Amino acid sequence: MKKVFFFILTASSLTSYAQEISKERVVSIVSTLASDDMKGRKFGTPENDKAAEYIAGEFKKDNLGYCVGDSYLVPFEYKGTKGFNVCGIKKGKLEQSLAYSAHFDHIGTNTKSGDNIYNGADDDASGVATVIGMADFFKDKETDFSMVFMAFNAEEIGLIGSNALAGNEKLNPVFNNIKALFNFEMLATESQLGKNAVFMTGDEFSDFDELINANAANGLKVYPDPYQGQQLFYRSDNVNFVKRKIIAHSISTVDMNKATHYHAVNDDIHIVDAENLTNIINNFAKTIEKLNTKNFQPKYNDKVKYDF
Repeated sequence: MKKVFFFILTASSLTSYAQEISKERVVSIVSTLASDDMKGRKFGTPENDKAAEYIAGEFKKDNLGYCVGDSYLVPFEYKGTKGFNVCGIKKGKLEQSLAYSAHFDHIGTNTKSGDNIYNGADDDASGVATVIGMADFFKDKETDFSMVFMAFNAEEIGLIGSNALAGNEKLNPVFNNIKALFNFEMLATESQLGKNAVFMTGDEFSDFDELINANAANGLKVYPDPYQGQQLFYRSDNVNFVKRKIIAHSISTVDMNKATHYHAVNDDIHIVDAENLTNIINNFAKTIEKLNTKNFQPKYNDKVKYDF
């Protein structure tokens, strides 16, 4: 009996371990997107298209379904330039869904000598790694909520990609079922609130953070936005889903008082706190695993604005 019990315990432990996203996996995703070969992933460049195709490939590995049509790549056009958002879906027991998003574009290069590539490791390869990490984690799991995974393009030039995706009427059957959207924006560094801690924009507009904290795994903590004066809630991709009256908040760790790497050429893999980022991804995934329609039905209050 002892041998049998030991085998079961060991198999259970291995299964549990296998569910977690490894630090090596996270570093691989960020390193790929933030490599010099990607040349800063600026909208309208071949490298931007390459980044979209890479994300689509990761969605395929995670056996996601298409949000629309026969591809994860959802085309749009801006000022005569074609680009792609990336969207995949995992069916759960219910049509109601939770969504995870991040933008994959960045600002390209400059003409100076030396290091002239804006690699965008934190902004926002770290967010994309979180989205892909979520897809990895839930790949073989049966969930109550369905799940939507999105990577937005052209954020850096005015939230263009997320606006195009949110306004795509062919996606109404998907978006009409989203109950909450987690938009991950710059998670590569430790926040001013400490390790395993994030802040949420627009915390004053809903009970989203309270419900997450009530179910948080392994000490994960979602804090109110310490930079409310900067109106970050209305300055990131989540806002295009707020317009659809979907609960949508951005989640970040960036210390806005110390982020000298923001839109700078030193935003590369060397500034990434891979251990903290990996812990946050796994702890968010384990927290979300606890959520169901009984304990997670976030609502906006009357302070939020839908038209702006």
